[in-house]
Amino acid sequence: MSQSVERALAVLPLLAKGAAGLGAVADELGVHKSTALRLLRTLDAHGFVYRRPDGRYRLGAQLFALAAEAIENLDVREVAHPHLAELNAATGHTVHLALHQDDEVVYVDKVDSRYPVRMYSRIGRPVPLTVAAVAKLLLADLPEAERRALADRIEYPRYTARSTPDAAAFLRELDLVREQGWATDLGGHEESINCLGAPVHGPDGRVVAALSVSAPGVVLSAEKLLALLPQVLRTADAISRDYSGSQDRT
Repeated sequence: MSQSVERALAVLPLLAKGAAGLGAVADELGVHKSTALRLLRTLDAHGFVYRRPDGRYRLGAQLFALAAEAIENLDVREVAHPHLAELNAATGHTVHLALHQDDEVVYVDKVDSRYPVRMYSRIGRPVPLTVAAVAKLLLADLPEAERRALADRIEYPRYTARSTPDAAAFLRELDLVREQGWATDLGGHEESINCLGAPVHGPDGRVVAALSVSAPGVVLSAEKLLALLPQVLRTADAISRDYSGSQDRT
């Protein structure tokens, strides 16, 4: 690796903690102040750091602008699709990806089951908010006040005997999903269909999408579907890492 590039990159997480002077930067890098100064001047010239009037350095506007542009232009569906296809190939079951838009959760990708029994879900179709595993994952990540406001204004259709009956039950379910980090729909929308979902996280740790594996009970029992949980979580974590551009998700 280039030593100069490595040192310059090491400056950024230091300044992310707050402004620092030349001496602190040199100490962090283990170099002479003259070497640290050359690095800081180069980063300053390109807008990645900014020298304050008191002589200390902080992160520069160009860094934030690039990060914002990268996130804006990053398509989670494009990032996720190879992982969804891999999960589908490994399990044989229908795999969905969904996003939260206003008061709707919408499927944005789908890889069909290899079995003759297929789900009628379609890309672009909203999912039932109160029962779908992907909806629970996305809505559980909302701030508490937003969760409660949403729970109070939506309706609670009785699709099956297992459907969520009211706002109180829905909020309890969302609390459970937040705690355990995954969600299910075991016959809540259709008696014969079970779904298991996991969240996709963005660089800031927030849930940006949710994926699910779905199968009819005649093909895969609820117990066997739940046995796929480690695989589903690994897939979601892999998408999160690719989407965030990091080795590990915090």
